[in-house]
Amino acid sequence: MALDNADRSLLLGPEDVPPALEYNAQGRSPFLLTCDHYGRLIPRALGDLGLQEGELTRHIAWDIGIAGVAETLSQQLDAHLIAQNYSRLVIDCNRPPHVASSIPRISEATTIPGNEGLSAEAAALRRREIFDPYHRRIEAIIDQRRRNQRPTVLVALHSFTPVYAGIARPWHIGTLYHRDTSLPPLLLKLLRSEPDLVVGDNEPYAVSDETDYTIPVHGEARGLISTGIEIRQDLIGDRAGQRQWAERLARIFGELEPMLRAERLI
Repeated sequence: MALDNADRSLLLGPEDVPPALEYNAQGRSPFLLTCDHYGRLIPRALGDLGLQEGELTRHIAWDIGIAGVAETLSQQLDAHLIAQNYSRLVIDCNRPPHVASSIPRISEATTIPGNEGLSAEAAALRRREIFDPYHRRIEAIIDQRRRNQRPTVLVALHSFTPVYAGIARPWHIGTLYHRDTSLPPLLLKLLRSEPDLVVGDNEPYAVSDETDYTIPVHGEARGLISTGIEIRQDLIGDRAGQRQWAERLARIFGELEPMLRAERLI
């Protein structure tokens, strides 16, 4: 059962891993990859949040399959990847901390017992020890790249369920954006040139200030061109699918980079 940590000074103990996980930190690509829902770990102090193990392997806990895609894409592109180790059920690192879905009490009709009746102090502790260090690391890397006069294109990697609320989702992949009107048309053109893909334009989700954090805060607010990528989970449920999609995206982003340079966007 989960514990309310209002009276604890620390959430993460010596046996817990840091929130931010990095791959290929010396990567030379202009693409900076983030993966907010990479992991499904829960701090030991919170137990299992009152959930059965089967619930903790579902989409409510993490973005199924995206970790393998992100790692391989980082290698293929020679791009720096910053990922989040902890489950979004502990605190969602792609939600503004003030919204209810930041620490959900119910996710896709599943009640999260360990998040019910959570005190303000316990919620603040999760933000301080998991959410803030992860986003400070992204911020620091962007600052460092700017000091070194390195171009940065922010790409937030996610996956989505094939069916939601009983409705099948036809898209294989979607590109997500909000205020950036420069990058999305170029990326959509390349994705739609793939004859076997059904491509979502801001589908199955659209980026907004209320439902997203990484792109609005690290991308738009800092003047970076950026995009979210959503891949349907049944396509990346095993290592073969994850590698196939990483290789495809590496090729597409390889074609995108000279287009961005030609448009003087990077």
